Amino acid sequence: MDNLHQCIEALNNLDFNGLYGEDFLLTWKKSSDEIAAVFAAADALRALREMGKPTKIFQSGLGVSLFRDNSTRTRFSFASACNLLGLTVQDLDEGKSQLAHGETVRETANMISFMADVIGIRDDMFIGRGNSYMREVSSAVKQGQLDGVLEQCPTLVNLQCDLDHPTQSLADILHLIHEYGSLQNLRGKKIAMTWAYSPSYGKPLSVPQGIIALATRLGMEVVLAHPKGYEVMPEIEALAATQAKESGGSFHKTYSLEEAFANAHIVYPKSWAPFAAMQQRTALFDEGNNLALEALERELLQTNALHKDWECSEELMKLTSEGRALYMHCLPADISNVSCNEGEVAASVFERNRVSLYKEASNKPYIIAAMILLAKVSKPQTLLQQWAESDAFRWHK
Repeated sequence: MDNLHQCIEALNNLDFNGLYGEDFLLTWKKSSDEIAAVFAAADALRALREMGKPTKIFQSGLGVSLFRDNSTRTRFSFASACNLLGLTVQDLDEGKSQLAHGETVRETANMISFMADVIGIRDDMFIGRGNSYMREVSSAVKQGQLDGVLEQCPTLVNLQCDLDHPTQSLADILHLIHEYGSLQNLRGKKIAMTWAYSPSYGKPLSVPQGIIALATRLGMEVVLAHPKGYEVMPEIEALAATQAKESGGSFHKTYSLEEAFANAHIVYPKSWAPFAAMQQRTALFDEGNNLALEALERELLQTNALHKDWECSEELMKLTSEGRALYMHCLPADISNVSCNEGEVAASVFERNRVSLYKEASNKPYIIAAMILLAKVSKPQTLLQQWAESDAFRWHK
């Protein structure tokens, strides 16, 4: 209860009105108070669940999920968040919908939204497509409400796009808040966002981009490390550099894994495909050239294999602050000699941090639920307090 009251008090001191009635697409389009409000609301919802209190703002309705890339954690986190707030989840399988017959985005968006309160979309594989598609869906449902087709406008939540992965980066930072005690305590902490070798597919850019775009706002010392040729989107790098200056933190790039790990408090070794290759993938997708796409994927894996030494090893961890930096990953990690022969992280490093990683992942349902709550309720503090004081229980202890 004390933790809940602290969360409510935090919300009382924040200006987050800009979240009400709005989508959540990019962290850098939200104010610092709005980001802090998501953290406070997420922790409040977790506290209420641990108290056994139901937190349904909906008595019926749909949360529609559209995943254009594979997912375990984010898919189940979205479903959990919707259920926590009283919504039923319905997956949109494009292969089974009229999209396969040429139905327009505008029509699909309206047809799935008659009783939908939330739409969650993951569209992360093609540069210039994912976030743009989300905005097209958002525009379509807003127009649908104006036209009187929809009695309510669904809130759109970005479950990962080509630019950002806000539910992941916010869940990651909330994990750091729990580890270090407060958002303010993250100032001056060095976080190394580094590329790591993976024998699996060419992964999207949105996780490293999301981390450097969010951590640089918090006064952290952010280092981005990767082999030459594995750049992320230049506009996101520029954003990170600007934000670091504004926050009093720093942003530095290096091609040295050792330099990145040196005295780091947090390390985040994660594979991604080069920006140039992601642009090429998009062009081939637009051409409908599936054979060339398959050839590009093989080429990416061959290039990855030139950098097998980019592994989060015990030797590298010894270089970090006091030799015990917090290891982070969005999961699933490619674990050397466990899930693959050679991968992103040594088995001993992963196993030592496994429980911490699972706790990191457990934040995501609450982050998504907080995004929805703050978009649907103008003064959630009152509702949170009512839930806490209610005699209702999810279960009887």
